[in-house]
Amino acid sequence: MKVKFLVVWGGLFLGTVSFAQVAVSPLDSMAITAVLFQQQKDWNNADIDSFMEGYLKSEALVFSGSGGPIYGWENTLARYKKNYGDPIRMGKLQFDVLKMLSLSDAIVQMQGKFYLTREIGDSSGYFTLLWLKKEDQWKIISDHTSSSK
Repeated sequence: MKVKFLVVWGGLFLGTVSFAQVAVSPLDSMAITAVLFQQQKDWNNADIDSFMEGYLKSEALVFSGSGGPIYGWENTLARYKKNYGDPIRMGKLQFDVLKMLSLSDAIVQMQGKFYLTREIGDSSGYFTLLWLKKEDQWKIISDHTSSSK
């Protein structure tokens, strides 16, 4: 019984250590935020196609918002074009990065806040992005965005 107890607790400890969240390296942090702020610039230039370059071009991409999850890069692009298809609806976007955590050498979680200023009504809220490093480039693989107003 004592051995079984130690095996279970040892497994839990090792599992916790192997999935511990650690600080993102300065190099990765700069690379990721460069992509994010390029997206901000592209959005503010009313260029959804360029904005989408920050997302992984894959069916594995998931965007979750108030309407539920959207799967795949093409479907995410279509959602953006449907909801924000002109400069009036796009407005001006500003991102604030709140926290970044390295989940592995190739996965980073980012929490942040967005502000959208528009003639048709401002919006703001929070986002959680999972970034995947693939072929030395960081791309968003999961985006969960929630508007708070």
